[in-house]
Amino acid sequence: MQPQLTTRAIVVGMLIGAVMCLSNIYVFFKTGWSMGVTLTACILAWATFKGLVAAKVTNKPLGVLENNALTTVASGAGFMTGGGNMAAFGALLMVTSDRPPSIPIIAWFAAIAALGVFAAIPIKRQLIDEEQLPFPTGTATAETLKSLHGADAGGDAEGGKKAKALAWAAGAGALVAFLRDAKAGWMPFNIPGAVELPFTLAGRALKDWTLSLKTEVVLIAAGALMSFRTGWSLLLGGGLTYVVLAPALLEQGAITGTGYKAIVAWTLWPGAAILVGSGLTSFALDYKSVGRSFSGLTAMFGRKQADAPPVDPEECPPWWFPVGFAVLGPVVIFLMGWLFHIPWWAGVVAVPLAVLMGFVAARVTGETDVTPTKALGPVTQLLFGVMTPGNLSGNIMSANVTGGIGLHAADLLTTLKTGKLLGASTRQQAKAQLFGVVAGAAVVVPAFNILIPDPSALGGDAWPAPSCLVWAGVSKAFANGIGALPDSARTAVWIGLLLGVALALLEKFAPKTVKPYVPSPSGVGIAMVIPGSNAIAMFLGAAIAEFLRKKRPQMAERLVIPVSSGLIAGESLMGILVALLVVAGVLSK
Repeated sequence: MQPQLTTRAIVVGMLIGAVMCLSNIYVFFKTGWSMGVTLTACILAWATFKGLVAAKVTNKPLGVLENNALTTVASGAGFMTGGGNMAAFGALLMVTSDRPPSIPIIAWFAAIAALGVFAAIPIKRQLIDEEQLPFPTGTATAETLKSLHGADAGGDAEGGKKAKALAWAAGAGALVAFLRDAKAGWMPFNIPGAVELPFTLAGRALKDWTLSLKTEVVLIAAGALMSFRTGWSLLLGGGLTYVVLAPALLEQGAITGTGYKAIVAWTLWPGAAILVGSGLTSFALDYKSVGRSFSGLTAMFGRKQADAPPVDPEECPPWWFPVGFAVLGPVVIFLMGWLFHIPWWAGVVAVPLAVLMGFVAARVTGETDVTPTKALGPVTQLLFGVMTPGNLSGNIMSANVTGGIGLHAADLLTTLKTGKLLGASTRQQAKAQLFGVVAGAAVVVPAFNILIPDPSALGGDAWPAPSCLVWAGVSKAFANGIGALPDSARTAVWIGLLLGVALALLEKFAPKTVKPYVPSPSGVGIAMVIPGSNAIAMFLGAAIAEFLRKKRPQMAERLVIPVSSGLIAGESLMGILVALLVVAGVLSK
């Protein structure tokens, strides 16, 4: 068999994963989304080793299975921002003045992610080997790897074009970020952060209502990676929020002024309600998938040992799952009590609940390519709101357990689907993911501290952190009761819930000809908790990508993902570098 989890695959995978983690944390606090890792990582790995071979640093090209293992490492690290990790951490800092020490938080994220890896081991046999669920991103990554490594005659040429597009875009994104964010006396000029629109609304400049054209290419690139339906839904939600709702709220005295923080303090509630209502409704409507999850659990754990097939030496031994949980479960429960004051008995409830939720999340991901953290997080927050009322930090971080385990189980299963199609070793990929989550946990907390040294910036125009706002808001509602809200906000919550339910029902039952015109509840809900300028920029990105898909489909297939990923990586990494230079005193704020 070809080499897979080599030393160089681990090292380069951890480095690429760290870069993707840095990029994702920047994007996440700007947009509320975590971008995909696997497709970008496999292209970066292929291009990196092409360059190393050309420079005669190594004479051994990267093999397809070795790239798959490397991509698995990178995915484990790059997705450390997802699954509620950064949403929960940011929300925690919003609702409490206590900032947990970095080392225990790193251990917290690593333990949760590793539990997700071990949870995926028995799930893989059920969902991938027996039921053969599609896991669309995993399948797409397998096809990309085959193309890059010459599975067809033009594979190398096509891979080279994608790698060059990514590199040029990264350079462009980095240049824009530097010219905009770096402040130094020797610089002849700076690009403005936003271009104001020469119009007024309700007697005020549009910028007062957060409406402008931002020069953050990361927003345009993030929009290009979304569906066009999500993109125009963001524009619709942003228009309703900042053009229609905000001026009316100011006139009625429901908000005290214009500007992002003043407006979003009210619109957060209906926005979060839309996300929760649609997420829970979609989850409930997918009752067949949920039912299959429970029947799959029964089949998975109810199988007699005598009936079980012999263990393939390339598969993970069955004992890895119980031993992994026996070792890491107590660690998570201890950290829950020590860091977040969650009673030990509530921690004992949280861990097995998270495994159950992780299995459900993995199945939904396998069938739809969407991990339902927007639904599973609030379910956990509701349960812990009942069990530990008034404990805001515990309410948030207990949901982090559910989201983190579910996300990392689903992430590993996605890469295991890729490995299945390529003939890779499951055992090697599970080890690869563990290397990745350790690297990601070690990077994500220091990166957050460097990028956002003052957590009070969260929820502001520079760092909207929409997912953090939603998690914090849901936690406050469940921990303190919705009755603590002003009357107008309570009414908005109920309207938002009904709207979220209605949009989810339309998504499910509307005729195929009508569905493309049904607003995305995720797009509308998120638009109510980000600046209007962000919604405009992401819509522009989605529109450009959709135009290319319609008019130039081959160009779109070749360029949209690499160029968007390159712009995101370039701007985000330069943003982090500028922050480091400011800390070092080389640049001014």
